[in-house]
Amino acid sequence: MQSFRAPRATTNPYITQLDLSLARSSQVTHERFSWAGALFGRYDVFQWHWPEGKLEGTTWWKTVGKYLLTCAIVLRHAVSRRIAVVRTVHNVELPDVNAPRRWLLRIIDRQADHRIVLNTFTPVPEGAPSSLILHGHYRDWYAPQPRFDPVPGRLAAFGAVRRYKSLDALLDAYAGAVEHRPTLSLHIGGRPSSPQIGQEVRDRTAALPQVELTLTFLTDAELVRLATSAQLIVLAYRFMHNSGSVLAALSLDRPVLVPRNAVNEELADEVGRDWVLMFDGDLTAEQLLSALDRAAALPAGARPDLSRRDWDLAGQAHADAFTTALAAKRGVSATAVVA
Repeated sequence: MQSFRAPRATTNPYITQLDLSLARSSQVTHERFSWAGALFGRYDVFQWHWPEGKLEGTTWWKTVGKYLLTCAIVLRHAVSRRIAVVRTVHNVELPDVNAPRRWLLRIIDRQADHRIVLNTFTPVPEGAPSSLILHGHYRDWYAPQPRFDPVPGRLAAFGAVRRYKSLDALLDAYAGAVEHRPTLSLHIGGRPSSPQIGQEVRDRTAALPQVELTLTFLTDAELVRLATSAQLIVLAYRFMHNSGSVLAALSLDRPVLVPRNAVNEELADEVGRDWVLMFDGDLTAEQLLSALDRAAALPAGARPDLSRRDWDLAGQAHADAFTTALAAKRGVSATAVVA
């Protein structure tokens, strides 16, 4: 059983594509989440994705209710000798939540019989079983959407607008760059995490030339239009570990400018160094312009190498991880589990 329900239009495409991949698999019986099923249903493996999402209700009493229900699921997993718990480690740090939630999230993490990591630099407890399953691409997902020719000098940034994503650093660099190159333009798209952050972005961009804001949830068609109309996608995060936005941009054949770290260095080696451009320290106007020039020099029709990120490969790897986790939980061989 997965920790996610049936995907909706606003569901993270990673989850939607994983859902489709597991549904196609002949090795697993794919079950989506329900409270009743998780508490009382029969399943062999439970996989957690972003468990903090199970703790948030629309009212305080719904939040309390979800917290207690999640505690009950965790208790069931703790006493069961037959249910294996698999956790995909999407984020390195715990979210900024209150103490009771952090306590429960730590228990969920410790309870994992097997962890799935999306890159080789995700830390796991020493000796803990884990599998590397690369974040799948979005080429098939975005294929039905019309694409646009890149506008010369157009930069873009997209994704949920959160403070850690450092839009302020991008705007500072853009302000300096557009003074030297007045033909530049910038399009920012995504829903702000709070009204305050949205207003801060509007205030910061009010005096900047050629800046377009789409501060709402982007449909697939809107995201594809925003990304493919740009020559370069800029993600000036303060901290970057697993970024779906990077994979979305590369899936749309647009180079990205990202902070230099070990994860992004490895990604550049995998997909091609012309596609993953990196800046050091704080993003500057000079680094922004240099990256844009490199992006503009890419030949028409060029594509990054995403061959290792096929979703059928990911589905097979998940099935293998489930088998390994279940065999370890029950103290039998993997062949006995499959049989």
